[in-house]
Amino acid sequence: MDKLPRYIEVSSTLEFSRLVCALERAPRISFLHEHEGRKILSVQMDILKEKPIVYYTPLENHGHYLCYALKGDNEQSEIVNSTSDTSKLYSPIVRIKSLPDTLRPGNGTPDRYQPIELEDLASLAKLTYGFEESPFPLFLFPHSDKWLVGVFMNFTEEGTSYFCHVVLDNEPQKPFLKFANNTSEPSFVNSPSEHGYSYVKIIKLKDTHPLVDYGHLQN
Repeated sequence: MDKLPRYIEVSSTLEFSRLVCALERAPRISFLHEHEGRKILSVQMDILKEKPIVYYTPLENHGHYLCYALKGDNEQSEIVNSTSDTSKLYSPIVRIKSLPDTLRPGNGTPDRYQPIELEDLASLAKLTYGFEESPFPLFLFPHSDKWLVGVFMNFTEEGTSYFCHVVLDNEPQKPFLKFANNTSEPSFVNSPSEHGYSYVKIIKLKDTHPLVDYGHLQN
């Protein structure tokens, strides 16, 4: 059985910066290495049937840290060499000279996330209940003429993995989902700054996620 990683590209360096920095107790480490002939930054976010699921973005500049900041409703991302500005978040960049064979891309297997369509964004937000740390991010990507936003999860370590999602007619233009533990409806916002609410970050992929079993999507 193929246990090699699957690499999935996010739509921009900003999306990757949000993935590794925003709403984390401490920013995740970013790994710099070659992939298909180019330098990328990568981070493992899941395991599907013993295969690491790695998200990445092509590296545009060189430096020691991936910097992420929120100023008002505007996000900023850049590669820097210092962590001197304490108002910003920094993901350390670890440079890998050569990947071992076990971290090179797999040749693909039939293992897929099984889709579970939820009725509304409120149901999707409720999946974050009970997380002591920051909940797993929501991933956003196009499928056919719709947009899917959801979370990848499994209910048992050895069991089937699922993509719990909501189908949207249009692409959300704001990168966070805001919600409260009451009857108010969740909403997409630019910044997780308003007190009294919970937030989940949204990460947009470059293309349709390759590991969802779309043949079992509900009509």
